[in-house]
Amino acid sequence: MQVVSISSLKGGVGKTSVTTGLASAALAAGIPTLVVDLDPHADASTALGVSPDDQLDIGRMLRSPRRAHLADNVVPSGWVDHARINGRGNANGSASGRIQSGAATSVLDVAVGSAYTGIYDRPDLGRRDLRRLSTVLAGATNYELVLVDCPPSLNGLTRMAWSASDKVTLVAEPGLFSVAGTERTMRAIQLFRQEFAPKLSPAGIVANRVRSSSAEHTFRLSEMESMFGQLLLSPHIPEQANWQQIQGAAHSIHHWPGDSAKNAAGLFDALLQNLLNQGSVAPAGAVRDRSLR
Repeated sequence: MQVVSISSLKGGVGKTSVTTGLASAALAAGIPTLVVDLDPHADASTALGVSPDDQLDIGRMLRSPRRAHLADNVVPSGWVDHARINGRGNANGSASGRIQSGAATSVLDVAVGSAYTGIYDRPDLGRRDLRRLSTVLAGATNYELVLVDCPPSLNGLTRMAWSASDKVTLVAEPGLFSVAGTERTMRAIQLFRQEFAPKLSPAGIVANRVRSSSAEHTFRLSEMESMFGQLLLSPHIPEQANWQQIQGAAHSIHHWPGDSAKNAAGLFDALLQNLLNQGSVAPAGAVRDRSLR
């Protein structure tokens, strides 16, 4: 099982959209996946179409992690039913063989988010508190992949997620402030590894909401390639005009009609594969010093 945190220092870069895009690709590929919605806004839970009954949300599981019984409190994503309804493949017609074979057996569960997790989003969590999510995930025995959607900060919840993770994936827009924030976050990961999680590795950086017509985006992508090298994952994810509509309808990108969604689904398929193949730990000097314009 691989546990991957999806993080960003800056809000509004599409971190949750990348999380749900990767979850959609995992469902299409038949990879048993759990999404942990650690962001107090719980947007990932909404986008994944969950309908909790009496289950505990992730915040209350964190309160008593040894008694959490994760398997009893996860909620199936509504996307699984969409995949089964589209038994001949997804609405885009792409990768129909994989989706059809995986749809009957695919698992996409959600540890539902809630505002309650906010009580842990402090900068002063001790080692015991940082292990809370690790303890909860000790019960995640039925999954090959766990995606943790972190809040857009480097406070307690993100550090708790990093403590429980094998890898961290950062999401950034190709803009000045986002790139600068990504550089700071990479350095924070290095310091965190040294003190708390020596086995943690950066899985890479996703350039999201890329506009190919923007000269500024082209410049910043070149800058990111120079700063981060192979840690900048491919493919880059372009700005998706109907993404809010897709998320509002609680559908996966792989089961939304139209060429735009079909192309985006293919990009997330490739991105997921590249992310899972990123296993090397970046050396302390992996982030190159460079002045931002």
